[in-house]
Amino acid sequence: MSKAACQGCRSGEPLPFHFTMAFHPIVDVSKRSVWGYEALVRGTEGQGAGQILAMVDEANRYKFDQACRVKAIELAGSLYPDAETKLSINFMPNAVYEPAACIRATLEAARRVGLAHQQIMFEFTENERMVDVAHVQRIIAEYRKQGFATALDDFGAGYAGLNLLASFQPDFIKIDMDLIRGIATSPARQTIIACVVTMARTLGITVIAEGIETEAELGTLRAAGIRLFQGYLFARPALARLPDVHFAASETASISLLAGGQAA
Repeated sequence: MSKAACQGCRSGEPLPFHFTMAFHPIVDVSKRSVWGYEALVRGTEGQGAGQILAMVDEANRYKFDQACRVKAIELAGSLYPDAETKLSINFMPNAVYEPAACIRATLEAARRVGLAHQQIMFEFTENERMVDVAHVQRIIAEYRKQGFATALDDFGAGYAGLNLLASFQPDFIKIDMDLIRGIATSPARQTIIACVVTMARTLGITVIAEGIETEAELGTLRAAGIRLFQGYLFARPALARLPDVHFAASETASISLLAGGQAA
């Protein structure tokens, strides 16, 4: 199966659909700056990720995963403001057959546009059931060997978050928005988040809170010790460009920052 998949990737046959990437900022509120951007798959006319992913099947899954990485890196190479800004790319663990071989297109794309390996973070989601945990461990080990960071996305929303955390030890975890929604008035959610932050700190893992929509959510999570955030409170994803980023009034006295200091 691995050999067949690799041959399919090299066949030159195009995907039966077109796509691009939207960029959504991850901000460091303690520095009032953009820490990085997550690349999110979109249709070329702005169609949502669900519409594009619905066209992904077993026959084109590997090629699509590879194409997404390359597209994200190529766009970032033309848009990114500096060598410190991170690029977060989602990947499908079940679409990686041989970690060292499957990373070659990513390495070549990064070299071509001058994006350092240390700038790139790969996210895998708790919502995708892992077919082979040992295989995913090999993927993460190879990515770390190449200098890439890894993140467990949607933490707290999927199949076995704590078990995956113990198995993979990613560099980052992204707390799912369903745990965050309503946290300002929920002692139960506040307690859960506090425990997650303490656990992550003990394991040497950095927490990112995603799906932030209100200043009340932001304030509660900041008090819990989180400094990296993502959500509509700061910006909405922008199609094939970096969006303007607006920090919350309570954080910056109404200061707004144009993403990376560049014109949109």
